[in-house]
Amino acid sequence: MSEFTASDFAAACDRLGVTQSMGRVGSCFDTAVIESWHSTLEFELLSRHHFATKAEARRFVARYIDTYNTTRRHSSCQMLSPVAYEAALVEIAADEADAA
Repeated sequence: MSEFTASDFAAACDRLGVTQSMGRVGSCFDTAVIESWHSTLEFELLSRHHFATKAEARRFVARYIDTYNTTRRHSSCQMLSPVAYEAALVEIAADEADAA
């Protein structure tokens, strides 16, 4: 089925300005990060709650994502939240540009 939808997906990405990620065939590293995130989402939220409606599930997942990105600290981000880590990287880059 994917061979019939791949061009439609690529066209949708083009329309939205999204760059598709393409790695080597069979490389486990292409999806490892998102698979880890989905596992965390499933363990911490989805397996612990029963949602009455799809709308309720969407609200809970959106709230989870916001908390995950803004307050949850990550070892891969020097124990900062992803948002704080990205802000620190931007500040470092600005400092380096000013010094150059």
